[in-house]
Formats: sequence, structure tokens, C-alpha cells
Amino acid sequence: MTASSAADRIAELRAEIDRHNYRYYVLDDPEVPDAEYDRLFRDLQALEHQYPELLDAASPTQRVGGKALDRFAPVRHRVPMLSIRTETDIGPGGARAFDAQVRRELGLGEADPPVEYAGELKFDGLAISLRYEGGRLVQAATRGDGETGEDVTQNARTIRAIPLRLRGAAPEVLEVRGEVYMSRADFERYNARQRAAGSPPLTNPRNGAAGSIRQLDPSVTATRPLSFFAYGVGEIKGWDAPATHAEMVRALVDWGLPVSRERALARGAEGLSAFHQAIAAKRDSLPFDIDGVVYKVNRLDWQRQLGFRTREPRWAVAHKYPAQEELTVVEAIEVQVGRTGAITPVARLKPVFVGGVTVTNATLHNADEIARKDVRVGDTVQVRRAGDVIPEVVGVVLERRPPDARPFAMPKTCPVCGSPIARPEGEAVARCAGGWQCRAQRKEAIRHFASRRALDIEGLGDKVIEQLVERERVRDPADLFSLDAAAVAELERMGAKSASKLIDALERAKSTSLARLLYALGIRGVGESTASTLAEHFGALDALMVAEPSRLQQIPDVGPVAAAAIQAFFSEPLNQKLIARLRAAGVVWSEAAQPRTADRSLAGKTVVLTGGLESLSRDEATARLRALGAKVAGSVSKKTDYVVAGRDAGSKLDKARELGVTVLDEAGLLSVLAGQALSR
Repeated sequence: MTASSAADRIAELRAEIDRHNYRYYVLDDPEVPDAEYDRLFRDLQALEHQYPELLDAASPTQRVGGKALDRFAPVRHRVPMLSIRTETDIGPGGARAFDAQVRRELGLGEADPPVEYAGELKFDGLAISLRYEGGRLVQAATRGDGETGEDVTQNARTIRAIPLRLRGAAPEVLEVRGEVYMSRADFERYNARQRAAGSPPLTNPRNGAAGSIRQLDPSVTATRPLSFFAYGVGEIKGWDAPATHAEMVRALVDWGLPVSRERALARGAEGLSAFHQAIAAKRDSLPFDIDGVVYKVNRLDWQRQLGFRTREPRWAVAHKYPAQEELTVVEAIEVQVGRTGAITPVARLKPVFVGGVTVTNATLHNADEIARKDVRVGDTVQVRRAGDVIPEVVGVVLERRPPDARPFAMPKTCPVCGSPIARPEGEAVARCAGGWQCRAQRKEAIRHFASRRALDIEGLGDKVIEQLVERERVRDPADLFSLDAAAVAELERMGAKSASKLIDALERAKSTSLARLLYALGIRGVGESTASTLAEHFGALDALMVAEPSRLQQIPDVGPVAAAAIQAFFSEPLNQKLIARLRAAGVVWSEAAQPRTADRSLAGKTVVLTGGLESLSRDEATARLRALGAKVAGSVSKKTDYVVAGRDAGSKLDKARELGVTVLDEAGLLSVLAGQALSR
């Protein structure tokens, strides 16, 4: 290849990779699999290595680079990055007050039409400014004090959501304002890797984003899963600005910058209040953290007319939601025993209102986490709760620590059964060795055994299980099938009619599938999907019980840890006895491996079910989709191929439409199951 042809190929590869980056990070609609993207990237790296004179700072390969800095250089913002005034009124009052102020300062009367506003999200990340000259990223800076920030250009270049080169005819100078953030899923995955490596995890997504962008070594920033959303502009040269903020944001999208789809135009106070409520309803299902919404007057000439108050724009306000983090005091630290014997330390807290509810307990995860955070009784701690997530202690306010506070020590024996507590080598979690002999494990295991996705024993609720275990009527799941109506009727809140219904439910539960049984047994590492895979590949329980780890690891979704746990479970004499007793009690399960259907039209496709179906149950639909080769997932993402929407479909359907995922109604699903071709 000549230097000329190499230059042409390099330009072609850069353009193609930039296009794929745009579709992945901005449109959330990738065209090619990761392997194809990686191949293009490697081809470009090889050519640039062979022809170093053709290397360009805006090349996709140059996102990670540059030496570590001793400190950040100051950057003076040509247009100040001012903060937005915040309203904390959680009702509609904040919207009404802002609208009234805007109308008054614009001189609008009652006869004038409602003011149009742009409604956006208030991201919980780090504000940043990106300066493009001639369409190329030349500088990135933090907000700082609004007048002067810090130069974090090298770190910003590692964030793949930030384009190094703008698309189309970009202005001579464009300063983009936006937020660096970390999605919840990326945050959890990063922390899981950190814990597995014995390294400290990040405290929360916001601190993770802020700390990552201010790393002196950009190679460290490159390891952090950071994202970016643009929401405004600073200095602009060589571009005739449009009339409205909404049009300006659309221009940012056209130039290849990622902008949140969760934005809307609202008319008057009522429209602002409706936007605030709509985002509040979906706040917990968003893939990233927000702490409120932002209202901006949409007309840019009105923004200029309204101007600024000290260091805040008069034309914008942030309307916050209830805090998801608060301070409180640890009154005690206790441990809970889970279904598999896992010992989880729990902080008993002075009641505090956080995330919309009063919190009295928070998880401390495990001994390593307590030691890392150094949580002690009497400490003032920062507690976080978001949506239905279990509250957790995220940090300690050391300045408020009482002088007599002592480090917490994990107990040596189980507080429930007195069995030894041991921490298996290589694991973060300590476990009670009591097994079925431990009442705490027994209760949780039976609750799992009876759950809807397992044996689905209707009427066997928490209160009933509690009494059966405490009275020693049930020592393992097999004992459930020897209960009689008279014995059940003696329990509190259980009359003769309820007892009879429970006995009937137990009788029905005796007939099940191998997949459900495997899930019900509660084997560590065997969830519903893995249980189905094991049942499909082995066909019979006896064959699975004698399988060696090497054989188990040949099965999709079963790695070394899960394989070892499966073998350990079936090697345990108590578990062998349990299976024998289940058989003796009349529990039967289908053991013929279902042959794979010849029709594999959904092989490799991901399908999500949402809403109710009239003609078949969710489990039946799942089984039949899997028989066609589909993976049935629980949430919608950019990797989802199809969403089946039944009656009362909710947020998953909204997410599918937002991402452009193909949606099937029940008739469409039945057509697929009947063998008709499916197209996208």
C-alpha cells in the first residue's frame, strides 16, 4: 500500500468509526456488532502505526493518551458557566412561582399567551465545557467557580460519548456545555470488577464521575465508564443562532453531540408542573441519576431580555426532587442470614426521610465494605436510597465520630443457629455453615422454594412460613408436602378454608418441570435462566447430579464458580436426602429433554415481554420463545431486538419506542410462535 492509498484508507476508517460511535453513543442504535467495530479499530491502529506521519489528534485511536499531569492548568471561561437557581418545593408551587416571575419580568399580562419553556433533566454528574474550533475538540474544562475552571482536555478525550470531531458544517467556534455522568449499570459493573480485584469501589455515580474527570493520569480516566450529555452552549462564532433553545439543542444533535431524549416543550406553569410529574414517575427507571428537572425560557431573545441576577440566569430554574442521600446516625450494627447462609451486616439507623420514605435500616454489604468505609456504631453516615433499591451507607462523616466508637467485628458464630461462620477463600461474603439446620436459612429457602417462578405454592406466605419453621413443623421443603389441613388451620390467621386452599396448592405443586425444580432448590449461582439451560441440556435430574464441573462448564451461562456450586450442592448428603424425600412425597417433574425445534428463527435475538397476555401465560410465552432460540430478557436496552407488549404495558414499552425497538402485540407474537416469518 502506498502512502497515498494509506491516507485514503485511514480517512475512510476514521469516518466509518466516527459514524459507528455516533450511532452507538448518540443515537443508541448501533449498526454493527462489537466484533466488527473492534476489527475496524484494529485496522486503523495498524495503518497509523505503519504510517505515523498520518497520525491525527482527532483520530478515534487517540482517545487514550498523553502523560500524567502534575496539576490542572486554569481555564478562564469566555462565557461564564453560571449555576442555575434551585427550587426545592416538591409540589407545583415551584413551577407556578417561576412562571409568574418570568411573565412579570417580561411584562406579560393575563391576556398574553402562556410562555413556552424547554424542560430538561438536572443530571447528577459534573458540569463541563467543551470547546470546538473548526469542528475539532481543542479544550475541555470544568465549571470551577463559573469564571475559571480546570483544563481536563486529555481526560475528556477518553470519553467515547464526546466526539473528537463534529459532524457536518460546524461553527468556527462552538463551546458546548454539558454534564459528565456515569450510568447506574456502568457504575455497578465497575464496582463489581473493583471488588473482585480487591480494589476500592466508587462511592456513588456522581462522585465517580467527578473524581474520574479530575484524575491527573488520563489512562486512569479511560478505565472509568463515563458518559456525557450536552444541554447548552457558551461562546459561538460563525453560526447564526436559531430563535429558540429547542432548535439550538437539535443543532447539537446534528453536530453529533449526545443529548438526552428526556426533554420536552411546556406551556405555562401547568405544562412545567406536568413535565416535573412525568419525569418524577420515571425517575427511578432512568439509566442514570438525576436530582431534578430544569426549566428554561425557550425563546432566546427573551432569555437575553431577562438577563441575569448576580450569578444566576433569570430565564432558568432547577426544580429538585426529594433527596436520595441524607445524613443520620448508626445506632447499631447487626447481621442478617440469607437463603444461602450469606451473612450481611445491616446498620440500624436513627430514622431519616430519604428518597421519599423513612429509612431505619441500610445494608453494609460485607466485612470488606465495613472495613473500607470504617462504619462504627455512633457514626454519622451518608445514606442513599433510590427507588426500590435497598438503602445503603455510602460514607462516614469522620468529623462527627464519637471518641468511644470502636471498629465492628464480624461474629464468629451464626446469631440464629450458633453454627460457625466462615468466609470461603476468594469470596467477599461470609456464610453460616448451618444449612437447613439454621432457621433463618430455612425460612428464606422455603420462601424461595414456594415463590411464583419456582413451585408457585399459592397461600404459602411469609407469616405462614415463619410459624411453620418456628414450630418445627417444616425443616426442609419436603416437609411441606406432609402437612395436613388440620395442622395448618391451627396457625395464626389461618382458618379451615385458608388451610384447605393451601393444601390444594401444595398438591398442585407436586407436578412441576425440571427447570422449576432446579430453580426452587436455590442452588448458588443458578437463577431461572440457568435452571432452564441445565434442564434442557441434561434432561434428567440424576444425570445432572453426577455431572463433573468440566462437563457443567460446557453449558452456556455456567462458569467455574457456578459449576463448583452445582457440584457441591448435589454432593451434599443432606441435599441428596432432600431430593429423595421430595420424590417419596409424590413430587414429580418432567424429565424428558425438550427437543430443540427445527425453527430457530429467533436464534440470537433478545426479546422482552411486558404487560399481560390473553391467550397464554408469561411462562408459556417465555418457554416457547426460548424454543425458537430467543433470549428472553427482563429489561429493554439498545441490544433488545423485539418487545412483546400485552395489555397495560408500561415503561418497557415506552423505552422500546424511545430506542426504536420493534414492538409486537399479542397477535404478532402468536404469528411468530405459529412459524410465520418475522421481519424488522
